[in-house]
Amino acid sequence: MAASAAAPRIVIENCSIATVDADDTEYASGHIVVAGNRIESIGPGSAPEDLENVVRRVDGTGHLATPGLVNTHHHFYQWITRGLATDHNLFDWLVALYPTWARIDEQMVHSAAQGSLAMMARGGVTTAMDHHYVFPKGSGDLSGAIIRAASEMGVRFTLARGSMDRSEKDGGLPPDFAVETLEGALAATEETIDKHHDASFDAMTQIAVAPCSPFSVSTELLRQGAELARRKGVRLHTHGSETVEEEQFCHELFGMGPTRYFESTGWLGEDVWMAHCVHMNDSDIEAFARTKTGVAHCPSSNARLAAGIARVPDMLKAGVPVGLGVDGTASNESGELHTELRNALLINRLNPVHREAALNARQALRLGTYGGAQVLGRAAQIGSLEPGKLADLVLWKLDTLAHASIADPVTALVLGAAAPVTLSLVGGEPVVENGRLLKADEDAIARSTRDEAQRLARIAAQA
Repeated sequence: MAASAAAPRIVIENCSIATVDADDTEYASGHIVVAGNRIESIGPGSAPEDLENVVRRVDGTGHLATPGLVNTHHHFYQWITRGLATDHNLFDWLVALYPTWARIDEQMVHSAAQGSLAMMARGGVTTAMDHHYVFPKGSGDLSGAIIRAASEMGVRFTLARGSMDRSEKDGGLPPDFAVETLEGALAATEETIDKHHDASFDAMTQIAVAPCSPFSVSTELLRQGAELARRKGVRLHTHGSETVEEEQFCHELFGMGPTRYFESTGWLGEDVWMAHCVHMNDSDIEAFARTKTGVAHCPSSNARLAAGIARVPDMLKAGVPVGLGVDGTASNESGELHTELRNALLINRLNPVHREAALNARQALRLGTYGGAQVLGRAAQIGSLEPGKLADLVLWKLDTLAHASIADPVTALVLGAAAPVTLSLVGGEPVVENGRLLKADEDAIARSTRDEAQRLARIAAQA
Protein backbone atom coordinates (compact mmCIF):
# COMPACT_ATOMS: atom_id res chain seq x y z
CA MET A 1 0.00 0.00 0.00
CA ALA A 2 1.46 3.37 -1.04
CA ALA A 3 1.83 6.18 1.48
CA SER A 4 -0.95 8.77 1.42
CA ALA A 5 -0.31 12.22 -0.06
CA ALA A 6 -0.68 13.70 3.42
CA ALA A 7 2.02 11.48 4.97
CA PRO A 8 4.96 13.39 6.45
CA ARG A 9 8.02 13.18 4.21
CA ILE A 10 11.73 12.91 4.93
CA VAL A 11 14.03 13.80 2.02
CA ILE A 12 17.63 12.55 1.91
CA GLU A 13 19.76 14.05 -0.86
CA ASN A 14 23.32 14.30 -2.22
CA CYS A 15 24.38 10.85 -1.03
CA SER A 16 25.70 7.79 -2.77
CA ILE A 17 23.04 5.07 -2.80
CA ALA A 18 23.36 1.28 -3.00
CA THR A 19 19.81 0.01 -3.37
CA VAL A 20 20.66 -3.74 -3.31
CA ASP A 21 17.69 -4.29 -5.61
CA ALA A 22 17.59 -7.14 -8.13
CA ASP A 23 19.77 -5.13 -10.55
CA ASP A 24 22.15 -3.80 -7.88
CA THR A 25 21.14 -0.25 -8.90
CA GLU A 26 23.47 2.40 -7.51
CA TYR A 27 23.62 6.18 -7.70
CA ALA A 28 26.81 8.19 -7.25
CA SER A 29 24.67 11.07 -6.02
CA GLY A 30 20.97 10.60 -5.50
CA HIS A 31 17.93 11.11 -3.33
CA ILE A 32 15.48 9.08 -1.27
CA VAL A 33 12.00 10.28 -0.34
CA VAL A 34 10.38 8.62 2.67
CA ALA A 35 6.63 9.12 3.13
CA GLY A 36 5.28 7.80 6.39
CA ASN A 37 6.81 4.39 6.94
CA ARG A 38 7.48 3.63 3.25
CA ILE A 39 10.05 4.55 0.64
CA GLU A 40 8.14 6.72 -1.82
CA SER A 41 10.80 7.36 -4.43
CA ILE A 42 14.50 6.95 -5.07
CA GLY A 43 16.69 8.10 -7.91
CA PRO A 44 19.64 10.14 -9.18
CA GLY A 45 20.16 13.82 -8.45
CA SER A 46 17.99 15.95 -6.20
CA ALA A 47 14.47 15.16 -5.06
CA PRO A 48 11.54 16.93 -6.76
CA GLU A 49 11.16 20.47 -5.49
CA ASP A 50 7.36 20.50 -5.28
CA LEU A 51 7.00 17.83 -2.59
CA GLU A 52 4.45 18.62 0.09
CA ASN A 53 4.55 17.85 3.79
CA VAL A 54 8.36 17.68 3.95
CA VAL A 55 9.18 17.66 7.66
CA ARG A 56 12.90 17.09 7.30
CA ARG A 57 15.65 17.38 4.70
CA VAL A 58 18.94 15.58 5.20
CA ASP A 59 22.08 16.57 3.29
CA GLY A 60 23.83 13.27 2.67
CA THR A 61 27.01 14.69 1.19
CA GLY A 62 29.91 12.36 2.02
CA HIS A 63 27.57 9.49 2.89
CA LEU A 64 26.38 6.16 1.50
CA ALA A 65 22.74 5.13 1.91
CA THR A 66 21.98 1.41 2.08
CA PRO A 67 19.13 -0.77 3.28
CA GLY A 68 19.23 -1.33 7.03
CA LEU A 69 21.24 -4.37 8.05
CA VAL A 70 19.30 -7.53 8.90
CA ASN A 71 20.61 -9.86 11.57
CA THR A 72 19.55 -13.49 11.15
CA HIS A 73 21.03 -15.29 14.19
CA HIS A 74 21.76 -14.24 17.77
CA HIS A 75 21.42 -15.23 21.42
CA PHE A 76 20.82 -11.98 23.30
CA TYR A 77 21.14 -13.43 26.81
CA GLN A 78 24.82 -14.19 26.17
CA TRP A 79 25.65 -10.47 26.42
CA ILE A 80 26.16 -11.00 30.17
CA THR A 81 28.50 -13.98 29.71
CA ARG A 82 30.97 -12.47 27.26
CA GLY A 83 34.67 -13.24 27.53
CA LEU A 84 34.27 -16.71 29.07
CA ALA A 85 35.51 -20.07 27.75
CA THR A 86 37.61 -18.27 25.16
CA ASP A 87 39.72 -21.24 24.03
CA HIS A 88 37.09 -23.94 23.51
CA ASN A 89 35.44 -25.71 20.59
CA LEU A 90 31.64 -25.63 20.41
CA PHE A 91 30.80 -28.71 22.50
CA ASP A 92 33.34 -27.90 25.25
CA TRP A 93 32.20 -24.26 25.23
CA LEU A 94 28.56 -25.29 25.66
CA VAL A 95 29.36 -27.69 28.50
CA ALA A 96 31.37 -24.94 30.22
CA LEU A 97 28.62 -22.31 29.95
CA TYR A 98 25.31 -24.21 30.24
CA PRO A 99 25.47 -24.31 34.08
CA THR A 100 25.72 -20.51 34.16
CA TRP A 101 23.13 -19.89 31.45
CA ALA A 102 20.65 -22.12 33.32
CA ARG A 103 20.54 -19.50 36.13
CA ILE A 104 19.32 -16.55 34.07
CA ASP A 105 16.11 -14.72 35.01
CA GLU A 106 13.79 -12.15 33.46
CA GLN A 107 15.70 -9.10 34.69
CA MET A 108 19.00 -10.49 33.41
CA VAL A 109 17.52 -11.37 30.03
CA HIS A 110 15.93 -7.95 29.56
CA SER A 111 19.20 -6.21 30.37
CA ALA A 112 21.21 -8.54 28.12
CA ALA A 113 18.72 -8.02 25.28
CA GLN A 114 19.10 -4.25 25.67
CA GLY A 115 22.87 -4.59 25.41
CA SER A 116 22.74 -6.86 22.37
CA LEU A 117 20.18 -4.69 20.58
CA ALA A 118 21.94 -1.41 21.39
CA MET A 119 25.23 -2.63 19.96
CA MET A 120 23.59 -3.78 16.75
CA ALA A 121 21.29 -0.78 16.30
CA ARG A 122 24.04 1.80 16.68
CA GLY A 123 25.92 -0.14 13.97
CA GLY A 124 23.19 -0.02 11.33
CA VAL A 125 20.96 -2.98 12.18
CA THR A 126 17.29 -2.16 11.61
CA THR A 127 15.93 -5.73 11.82
CA ALA A 128 17.19 -8.01 14.58
CA MET A 129 16.42 -11.56 15.63
CA ASP A 130 17.03 -13.55 18.76
CA HIS A 131 17.11 -17.33 19.14
CA HIS A 132 16.34 -17.84 22.82
CA TYR A 133 16.21 -21.43 24.03
CA VAL A 134 17.11 -21.39 27.76
CA PHE A 135 14.02 -21.22 30.01
CA PRO A 136 14.90 -22.13 33.61
CA LYS A 137 11.92 -22.94 35.83
CA GLY A 138 10.65 -19.90 37.71
CA SER A 139 12.72 -17.46 35.66
CA GLY A 140 9.79 -15.26 34.61
CA ASP A 141 8.56 -14.14 31.19
CA LEU A 142 11.79 -14.34 29.23
CA SER A 143 10.21 -14.05 25.78
CA GLY A 144 8.23 -11.03 26.89
CA ALA A 145 11.38 -9.40 28.31
CA ILE A 146 13.21 -9.82 25.00
CA ILE A 147 10.32 -8.51 22.92
CA ARG A 148 9.93 -5.55 25.26
CA ALA A 149 13.61 -4.66 24.86
CA ALA A 150 13.31 -4.70 21.05
CA SER A 151 10.21 -2.51 21.18
CA GLU A 152 11.97 -0.04 23.46
CA MET A 153 14.92 0.13 21.03
CA GLY A 154 12.62 0.76 18.06
CA VAL A 155 13.97 -1.99 15.80
CA ARG A 156 12.06 -4.54 13.74
CA PHE A 157 12.35 -7.94 15.41
CA THR A 158 11.92 -11.70 15.05
CA LEU A 159 11.96 -13.81 18.20
CA ALA A 160 12.87 -17.41 17.41
CA ARG A 161 11.28 -19.09 20.44
CA GLY A 162 13.77 -21.85 21.14
CA SER A 163 13.57 -24.95 23.29
CA MET A 164 15.60 -27.90 24.57
CA ASP A 165 14.29 -31.24 25.82
CA ARG A 166 17.32 -33.54 25.33
CA SER A 167 19.53 -33.29 28.44
CA GLU A 168 22.58 -35.18 29.61
CA LYS A 169 20.50 -38.13 30.82
CA ASP A 170 19.15 -38.54 27.26
CA GLY A 171 22.54 -38.24 25.57
CA GLY A 172 22.37 -34.47 25.00
CA LEU A 173 24.67 -31.67 26.15
CA PRO A 174 22.51 -29.46 28.42
CA PRO A 175 22.34 -30.31 32.14
CA ASP A 176 19.11 -31.98 33.21
CA PHE A 177 17.80 -28.91 35.05
CA ALA A 178 18.24 -26.65 31.99
CA VAL A 179 15.65 -28.23 29.68
CA GLU A 180 11.87 -28.20 29.23
CA THR A 181 9.53 -31.12 28.64
CA LEU A 182 8.35 -31.81 25.11
CA GLU A 183 4.79 -30.83 26.00
CA GLY A 184 5.85 -27.76 27.94
CA ALA A 185 8.10 -26.46 25.15
CA LEU A 186 5.44 -26.85 22.48
CA ALA A 187 2.73 -25.25 24.61
CA ALA A 188 4.92 -22.29 25.55
CA THR A 189 5.97 -21.78 21.94
CA GLU A 190 2.37 -21.77 20.73
CA GLU A 191 1.43 -19.32 23.48
CA THR A 192 4.25 -17.00 22.38
CA ILE A 193 3.04 -17.10 18.77
CA ASP A 194 -0.55 -16.39 19.77
CA LYS A 195 0.45 -13.50 22.00
CA HIS A 196 3.12 -11.76 19.94
CA HIS A 197 3.25 -12.75 16.25
CA ASP A 198 2.21 -10.07 13.75
CA ALA A 199 1.86 -11.26 10.15
CA SER A 200 1.18 -7.81 8.67
CA PHE A 201 3.36 -6.12 6.02
CA ASP A 202 4.82 -3.58 8.43
CA ALA A 203 5.05 -5.90 11.45
CA MET A 204 7.53 -4.91 14.14
CA THR A 205 7.43 -8.29 15.94
CA GLN A 206 7.29 -11.78 14.48
CA ILE A 207 7.80 -15.21 16.06
CA ALA A 208 9.52 -18.33 14.71
CA VAL A 209 9.53 -21.89 16.09
CA ALA A 210 13.12 -22.75 16.99
CA PRO A 211 14.14 -25.98 18.79
CA CYS A 212 17.79 -25.46 19.59
CA SER A 213 19.87 -28.13 17.83
CA PRO A 214 20.06 -31.86 17.04
CA PHE A 215 22.15 -32.46 20.15
CA SER A 216 19.79 -30.68 22.57
CA VAL A 217 16.29 -31.56 21.34
CA SER A 218 14.41 -34.80 20.72
CA THR A 219 13.35 -35.95 17.28
CA GLU A 220 9.74 -35.59 18.39
CA LEU A 221 10.27 -31.93 19.36
CA LEU A 222 11.64 -31.25 15.90
CA ARG A 223 8.75 -33.05 14.19
CA GLN A 224 6.01 -31.52 16.29
CA GLY A 225 7.72 -28.13 16.23
CA ALA A 226 7.62 -28.15 12.43
CA GLU A 227 3.96 -29.14 12.48
CA LEU A 228 3.20 -26.33 14.94
CA ALA A 229 4.99 -23.72 12.85
CA ARG A 230 3.18 -24.67 9.65
CA ARG A 231 -0.17 -24.83 11.39
CA LYS A 232 0.42 -21.31 12.72
CA GLY A 233 1.98 -19.94 9.53
CA VAL A 234 5.32 -18.93 11.07
CA ARG A 235 8.91 -19.72 10.16
CA LEU A 236 11.28 -22.35 11.57
CA HIS A 237 14.84 -21.87 12.81
CA THR A 238 17.56 -24.02 14.37
CA HIS A 239 21.31 -24.70 14.38
CA GLY A 240 22.61 -27.05 11.69
CA SER A 241 25.89 -28.61 10.54
CA GLU A 242 27.92 -26.28 12.74
CA THR A 243 30.84 -28.54 13.66
CA VAL A 244 32.52 -31.85 12.88
CA GLU A 245 31.41 -33.02 16.35
CA GLU A 246 27.76 -32.36 15.45
CA GLU A 247 28.18 -34.39 12.26
CA GLN A 248 29.57 -37.29 14.28
CA PHE A 249 26.81 -36.95 16.89
CA CYS A 250 24.10 -37.20 14.22
CA HIS A 251 25.67 -40.24 12.57
CA GLU A 252 26.08 -42.01 15.91
CA LEU A 253 22.60 -41.22 17.24
CA PHE A 254 20.47 -41.11 14.10
CA GLY A 255 22.49 -43.06 11.55
CA MET A 256 22.64 -40.14 9.13
CA GLY A 257 24.16 -36.68 8.72
CA PRO A 258 22.44 -33.46 9.89
CA THR A 259 20.85 -32.52 6.56
CA ARG A 260 19.25 -35.94 5.99
CA TYR A 261 18.12 -35.94 9.62
CA PHE A 262 16.52 -32.51 9.27
CA GLU A 263 14.79 -33.55 6.06
CA SER A 264 13.41 -36.67 7.78
CA THR A 265 11.81 -34.49 10.48
CA GLY A 266 10.27 -31.90 8.14
CA TRP A 267 13.00 -29.33 8.64
CA LEU A 268 13.89 -28.43 5.07
CA GLY A 269 11.77 -25.89 3.20
CA GLU A 270 11.43 -22.28 2.12
CA ASP A 271 10.02 -21.45 5.57
CA VAL A 272 13.18 -22.75 7.32
CA TRP A 273 16.54 -21.14 8.00
CA MET A 274 19.48 -22.65 9.87
CA ALA A 275 22.44 -21.10 11.61
CA HIS A 276 26.04 -21.85 10.60
CA CYS A 277 25.85 -24.74 8.07
CA VAL A 278 29.63 -25.00 8.06
CA HIS A 279 30.04 -28.70 7.29
CA MET A 280 27.92 -29.15 4.16
CA ASN A 281 28.81 -31.48 1.32
CA ASP A 282 27.56 -31.11 -2.27
CA SER A 283 24.40 -33.13 -1.64
CA ASP A 284 23.60 -31.06 1.45
CA ILE A 285 23.89 -27.83 -0.52
CA GLU A 286 21.77 -29.30 -3.32
CA ALA A 287 19.08 -30.23 -0.79
CA PHE A 288 19.05 -26.70 0.65
CA ALA A 289 18.90 -25.19 -2.85
CA ARG A 290 16.13 -27.55 -3.97
CA THR A 291 14.00 -26.75 -0.92
CA LYS A 292 15.04 -23.07 -0.63
CA THR A 293 16.13 -23.62 2.98
CA GLY A 294 17.97 -20.54 4.22
CA VAL A 295 21.30 -20.13 6.00
CA ALA A 296 22.45 -17.66 8.66
CA HIS A 297 26.20 -17.29 8.04
CA CYS A 298 28.10 -16.35 11.23
CA PRO A 299 31.75 -15.93 10.19
CA SER A 300 33.15 -14.43 13.41
CA SER A 301 31.49 -16.96 15.70
CA ASN A 302 32.55 -19.82 13.41
CA ALA A 303 36.15 -18.60 13.74
CA ARG A 304 35.92 -17.97 17.51
CA LEU A 305 34.80 -21.58 18.11
CA ALA A 306 37.09 -23.04 15.41
CA ALA A 307 34.07 -24.49 13.62
CA GLY A 308 35.43 -23.99 10.10
CA ILE A 309 34.62 -22.02 6.95
CA ALA A 310 31.11 -22.32 5.53
CA ARG A 311 30.86 -22.87 1.77
CA VAL A 312 29.00 -19.61 1.16
CA PRO A 313 30.12 -19.12 -2.48
CA ASP A 314 28.88 -22.61 -3.36
CA MET A 315 25.59 -22.00 -1.54
CA LEU A 316 25.00 -18.74 -3.40
CA LYS A 317 25.87 -20.31 -6.75
CA ALA A 318 23.37 -23.11 -6.07
CA GLY A 319 20.63 -20.62 -5.15
CA VAL A 320 20.56 -21.09 -1.37
CA PRO A 321 19.25 -17.98 0.47
CA VAL A 322 22.05 -16.73 2.77
CA GLY A 323 22.04 -13.94 5.34
CA LEU A 324 24.47 -12.84 8.04
CA GLY A 325 24.33 -13.40 11.79
CA VAL A 326 26.19 -11.94 14.75
CA ASP A 327 25.51 -15.08 16.81
CA GLY A 328 25.55 -14.84 20.58
CA THR A 329 28.13 -12.53 22.11
CA ALA A 330 29.63 -15.35 24.18
CA SER A 331 31.12 -16.47 20.85
CA ASN A 332 31.35 -13.06 19.13
CA GLU A 333 32.09 -10.54 21.83
CA SER A 334 31.87 -7.49 19.54
CA GLY A 335 28.14 -8.00 19.03
CA GLU A 336 28.23 -6.04 15.76
CA LEU A 337 26.76 -7.03 12.41
CA HIS A 338 28.38 -4.39 10.21
CA THR A 339 31.80 -5.91 10.92
CA GLU A 340 30.44 -9.27 9.70
CA LEU A 341 30.26 -7.84 6.17
CA ARG A 342 34.04 -7.57 6.15
CA ASN A 343 34.64 -10.84 7.98
CA ALA A 344 32.35 -12.76 5.63
CA LEU A 345 34.34 -11.54 2.65
CA LEU A 346 37.77 -12.12 4.19
CA ILE A 347 37.12 -15.50 5.78
CA ASN A 348 35.50 -16.93 2.67
CA ARG A 349 38.56 -15.90 0.66
CA LEU A 350 40.62 -18.20 2.87
CA ASN A 351 38.85 -21.16 1.27
CA PRO A 352 41.53 -22.56 -1.09
CA VAL A 353 38.90 -23.46 -3.69
CA HIS A 354 37.60 -19.94 -4.35
CA ARG A 355 40.29 -17.65 -2.90
CA GLU A 356 39.92 -14.06 -4.21
CA ALA A 357 36.78 -14.96 -6.20
CA ALA A 358 34.86 -16.15 -3.13
CA LEU A 359 32.93 -12.94 -2.38
CA ASN A 360 33.18 -9.30 -3.37
CA ALA A 361 32.08 -6.19 -1.46
CA ARG A 362 28.66 -5.97 -3.08
CA GLN A 363 27.92 -9.63 -2.42
CA ALA A 364 28.87 -9.09 1.22
CA LEU A 365 26.52 -6.10 1.47
CA ARG A 366 23.74 -8.17 -0.10
CA LEU A 367 24.26 -10.93 2.49
CA GLY A 368 23.79 -8.38 5.27
CA THR A 369 20.67 -6.78 3.78
CA TYR A 370 18.53 -8.51 1.15
CA GLY A 371 19.91 -11.97 1.98
CA GLY A 372 18.92 -11.51 5.60
CA ALA A 373 15.46 -10.35 4.59
CA GLN A 374 15.09 -13.49 2.45
CA VAL A 375 15.90 -15.92 5.22
CA LEU A 376 13.56 -14.12 7.64
CA GLY A 377 10.79 -14.29 5.04
CA ARG A 378 10.56 -10.51 4.70
CA ALA A 379 12.16 -9.78 1.32
CA ALA A 380 8.93 -8.21 0.04
CA GLN A 381 9.08 -5.59 2.80
CA ILE A 382 12.73 -4.90 3.64
CA GLY A 383 16.30 -5.64 2.53
CA SER A 384 16.52 -3.29 -0.47
CA LEU A 385 15.75 0.36 -1.17
CA GLU A 386 12.76 0.34 -3.51
CA PRO A 387 9.53 2.37 -3.73
CA GLY A 388 6.79 0.76 -1.68
CA LYS A 389 9.11 -1.05 0.71
CA LEU A 390 9.38 -0.16 4.37
CA ALA A 391 11.69 2.77 5.07
CA ASP A 392 14.40 0.83 6.92
CA LEU A 393 17.64 2.48 5.82
CA VAL A 394 21.03 3.65 7.02
CA LEU A 395 23.16 6.66 6.13
CA TRP A 396 26.84 5.79 6.63
CA LYS A 397 29.43 8.58 7.03
CA LEU A 398 32.35 7.91 4.67
CA ASP A 399 34.12 11.31 4.41
CA THR A 400 36.38 11.01 7.46
CA LEU A 401 40.01 9.87 7.76
CA ALA A 402 38.89 6.22 7.97
CA HIS A 403 37.27 6.16 4.50
CA ALA A 404 37.77 9.38 2.52
CA SER A 405 40.61 8.02 0.35
CA ILE A 406 38.56 4.98 -0.79
CA ALA A 407 36.83 6.02 -4.01
CA ASP A 408 34.14 3.33 -4.11
CA PRO A 409 31.67 3.81 -1.25
CA VAL A 410 30.54 0.18 -1.06
CA THR A 411 34.15 -0.98 -0.85
CA ALA A 412 34.75 1.66 1.83
CA LEU A 413 31.80 0.40 3.86
CA VAL A 414 32.67 -3.30 3.60
CA LEU A 415 36.48 -3.33 3.69
CA GLY A 416 37.20 -0.13 5.59
CA ALA A 417 36.96 0.49 9.31
CA ALA A 418 33.49 0.30 10.86
CA ALA A 419 31.70 3.34 9.42
CA PRO A 420 29.82 5.74 11.71
CA VAL A 421 26.03 5.81 11.35
CA THR A 422 24.76 9.35 10.83
CA LEU A 423 21.11 8.31 10.51
CA SER A 424 19.21 5.05 10.82
CA LEU A 425 15.49 4.85 10.09
CA VAL A 426 13.13 2.00 10.94
CA GLY A 427 9.80 2.43 9.23
CA GLY A 428 10.69 6.06 8.66
CA GLU A 429 11.35 6.66 12.37
CA PRO A 430 14.87 7.76 13.41
CA VAL A 431 16.52 5.24 15.72
CA VAL A 432 20.15 6.44 15.52
CA GLU A 433 21.51 9.91 14.82
CA ASN A 434 25.18 10.84 14.71
CA GLY A 435 26.18 7.51 16.20
CA ARG A 436 23.89 7.74 19.22
CA LEU A 437 20.75 5.78 20.03
CA LEU A 438 17.66 7.96 20.21
CA LYS A 439 15.39 5.62 22.17
CA ALA A 440 17.79 4.16 24.71
CA ASP A 441 20.43 5.37 27.16
CA GLU A 442 23.66 3.59 26.23
CA ASP A 443 25.39 4.50 29.50
CA ALA A 444 22.49 3.17 31.57
CA ILE A 445 22.47 -0.05 29.54
CA ALA A 446 26.22 -0.44 30.07
CA ARG A 447 25.77 -0.13 33.85
CA SER A 448 22.81 -2.49 33.89
CA THR A 449 24.50 -5.22 31.84
CA ARG A 450 27.64 -4.99 33.99
CA ASP A 451 25.58 -5.37 37.16
CA GLU A 452 23.53 -8.27 35.79
CA ALA A 453 26.65 -10.05 34.54
CA GLN A 454 28.14 -9.79 38.03
CA ARG A 455 24.90 -11.00 39.66
CA LEU A 456 24.71 -14.00 37.33
CA ALA A 457 28.35 -14.87 38.04
CA ARG A 458 27.71 -14.79 41.81
CA ILE A 459 24.62 -17.00 41.50
CA ALA A 460 26.44 -19.51 39.29
CA ALA A 461 29.43 -19.63 41.65
CA GLN A 462 27.15 -20.43 44.60
CA ALA A 463 25.26 -23.20 42.79
